[in-house]
Amino acid sequence: MINILIIEDEAKAARELAAILKHIDEDINVLAILDSVEQSLQWFASNKQPDLIFSDIQLADGLCFDIYNQVNIQSPVVFCTAFDEYLMNAFDTNAVSYLLKPVTREKVEKALDKFHALKSVFEKNESHKGLSGLLNQLKNTYKTALLVHQKEKIIPVQVKEIAFFYLDKTIVHITTVSNQKFYLTNTLEDIEGMLDPSLFYRANRQFLINKGAITNAERFFARKLVVKMATDTPETIIVSKAKAGEFLQWLES
Repeated sequence: MINILIIEDEAKAARELAAILKHIDEDINVLAILDSVEQSLQWFASNKQPDLIFSDIQLADGLCFDIYNQVNIQSPVVFCTAFDEYLMNAFDTNAVSYLLKPVTREKVEKALDKFHALKSVFEKNESHKGLSGLLNQLKNTYKTALLVHQKEKIIPVQVKEIAFFYLDKTIVHITTVSNQKFYLTNTLEDIEGMLDPSLFYRANRQFLINKGAITNAERFFARKLVVKMATDTPETIIVSKAKAGEFLQWLES
């Protein structure tokens, strides 16, 4: 049995979320649906904390962070909101996921999968050790250097020194942090699979970028992001609205 609390001031959205949760797992028990900061504070004052919270951010009488600033919330939180500007604030709490509305069954299932995975890791110390070991093994399979051809020479380029990969038609160009230029005959998809995803991000169809070479990200038209690199890029790197939240989460992790 998973006890879930819903904090949502839109009645229709709250009902739909409760129905999605129940449809996904009949063992889910929705303890309550709360629609304000005041009501939530009262609930936490007289109830045991739930296993998981699904929380909207903008409530009828303020932001949900007003709750978490006044109550020592131990429960993990899945944030559901129409806005991505609160992402950084959310991950100052016990956030396990950040869902942009409209909330769909697919999004909720992914959030619940992440919750179960984290719960399993932290509850079982031995499993945690095993998982850490497995992750380290997987990490060690990622390339630390790529071989590039330059005339008759074969040159090893250290992955950590690569600022970004750029797809120009069918050719993948490499630019290093020291502004050296190389190219590869591999596809960008193949290269992406060779690299540690915690270090490299597929910003769009043309660019695969190194976190260590990013100087900043700026808000752009229609809630997209423009990414600025430490080295010049052949064109502006734009992260779509759909990927903006995921990108910021990756950048912070």
